[in-house]
Amino acid sequence: MTDPMQVQAEKGLISSGAWPRRPAGAGASRRRAAPGLADWGPAAALAVLAAAFSVASPHFASLANLQAILEASAVPLILAVGMTFVILQGSIDLSVEGVTAMTGIGLSLLVANSSTMLALGWWGVAAALAGGLAFGLVNGVLHHALRMPSLIVTLATWFVGLGIAALLFPARQPQILDASLLALSTTKVAGLSPIVYGAAAVVVLGVVAQRMTRFGRLSYAIGEDESLVRLAGLPIGRVKIAAYAISGLAAALAGVFLTSQIGVGNPTAGQNFLFPAISAAVIGGTLLSGARGGVLHSAVGVLILQVLENGMVLVGASPLIQQIIEGAAIMLAVAIGGYPLIRKLRVVK
Repeated sequence: MTDPMQVQAEKGLISSGAWPRRPAGAGASRRRAAPGLADWGPAAALAVLAAAFSVASPHFASLANLQAILEASAVPLILAVGMTFVILQGSIDLSVEGVTAMTGIGLSLLVANSSTMLALGWWGVAAALAGGLAFGLVNGVLHHALRMPSLIVTLATWFVGLGIAALLFPARQPQILDASLLALSTTKVAGLSPIVYGAAAVVVLGVVAQRMTRFGRLSYAIGEDESLVRLAGLPIGRVKIAAYAISGLAAALAGVFLTSQIGVGNPTAGQNFLFPAISAAVIGGTLLSGARGGVLHSAVGVLILQVLENGMVLVGASPLIQQIIEGAAIMLAVAIGGYPLIRKLRVVK
């Protein structure tokens, strides 16, 4: 059995002399687990899906369709990256739709619009992002300081965000008049909007934070065994709050991009993005129990869902069939990802 304290030491989180060492040679070959089916399986599944749909439909592999897939993947990618750090710690963030709704309505009222006299431009965008960041911080503080389950905290703030969006919504739907904001979705560079490049930048930053920062390493350690990290005196609270802050900021950025795409303030613009973001993380190999997976896993999961949805439409499959296949894909991903832990889990709730 892998010693979790030794695992944390190997990740460079705490001094290796802080706990007793196991006998020399015991489990040494397991210190670094080789990539398994849960690691390369999602990428292989994406390649198989792309090949299958390319054969089934001559339009799938066209440049225009690939650009459409990337455009459709941009906002879910941003949400999935933000969600990944929370899931790696073994928690969940259900508030993203509320944050997205609040951000969208707030932004539509702060920039040049048809309902108010305000025209703050990029300062309005900054204010919307700050609002999402504040929501994430509140989630993290409530979860850590008050020991409230992340499911309950973020479910509550989800409804708070939706309520704020409903309160801010004016008598008439605000139409965005800010040309620079609308240009985020209408301008094309190499056939792709700035939103796609923004999503790619978020993925890169997420990978850097995951692999090259203490925050990323501690996120894995907390998901592996939070009690041992606490015993080592490491800053669990700051890491948890930072993960929720990142998730809130990502949800706010998604709200900004969605508002640019639809051109109006709409409190329902973020609907139906929460569960696809969680599903993408799971399908990509990021376990809901924490400590396994990562940003690139979640990004592959997003692409799998988008390729699946796009390909099913091209071959004329019913939306109901799409839902069945997506559900089956999630169950398969969870089964494959959790298989190595079967012997460790004595109780499943």
